[in-house]
Amino acid sequence: MNESSGKPSKLKIWIAELRVPFFTAAIIPAILGTAIAWQSEESFDAILFGLVTLGVILAHAATNVINDYFDYKSGTDIYNKNRTPFNGGSPFLVEGVLTPKEVYIASMLMFGGCAAIGFYLAYATTWLVIPLGIVGIGFGYFYTIPRSGLAAKGVGEVALGLGFGPLIVEGAYLVQTQTFSVPVFLAGVPVGLFIGLVLFINQFPDRESDGTAGKNHWVVRMGLAKAASWYVGIMVAAFAMIVALLLLNVYPLYALIALAPLPIALKAIKIVREKCEAVRELVPAQAMTIQIHLITGLLLSAGIIAAGFL
Repeated sequence: MNESSGKPSKLKIWIAELRVPFFTAAIIPAILGTAIAWQSEESFDAILFGLVTLGVILAHAATNVINDYFDYKSGTDIYNKNRTPFNGGSPFLVEGVLTPKEVYIASMLMFGGCAAIGFYLAYATTWLVIPLGIVGIGFGYFYTIPRSGLAAKGVGEVALGLGFGPLIVEGAYLVQTQTFSVPVFLAGVPVGLFIGLVLFINQFPDRESDGTAGKNHWVVRMGLAKAASWYVGIMVAAFAMIVALLLLNVYPLYALIALAPLPIALKAIKIVREKCEAVRELVPAQAMTIQIHLITGLLLSAGIIAAGFL
């Protein structure tokens, strides 16, 4: 804290603006893709893994910041009366703590850093990294452009699920093995579905303000009751996909450990079904959905690594 004013330091403000605790959304698929490369091809380079992880963290941070910029420009964060620790964007632009210019510049610098790492990885490994990087950065930048971005067009959830699921998993695997693999791409689908659910449930409290600003994602389009049913369906599909991929020999048997968070999922489903209209009471389910993504992704990776040893 700044002792003279009692206000947070600039460093703490930027840590909050970047949403550092949520970087697990990018780190988990990077770990998963690297684990698959080690288990299936006995290929692991710690420096390449570190660069991939840093690159996806920079892309994630840049996406968070540019989304705040565009949400501020569209007015959705100004209209939002249901902000929680998990939704509603950052308050720093609305409160004038940060300026739109410095937020935009910061996002461009981080996207640039991600691109620089991508070009180096393409040079050191394979040029196939470049198209994956272009798609990922494109998803991040164009997600919330007011009234014409991916979220406004109703494909934001799909873009986020692909970007923080199969694309990163495939990219991490590709860097380690220099080989593109369709099964590995499919292996990233469950974590993509889970992170998509994180976005989806966080849109429940944002529905009113997002609709006012023309950010017509699927919760805005279908309403809270129908969205609650879709939440249940996607949650079930994500866990079913883990079982299906195991039966198809994409995952090893030890990946069954990733079903351990099912009790948490059932609790989250119960809250969403009962409280979907009382959006302020969804906070526990929002937290549980993040936990499910984190725990399931880590357990999937642990099961795959265990299979490599055993």
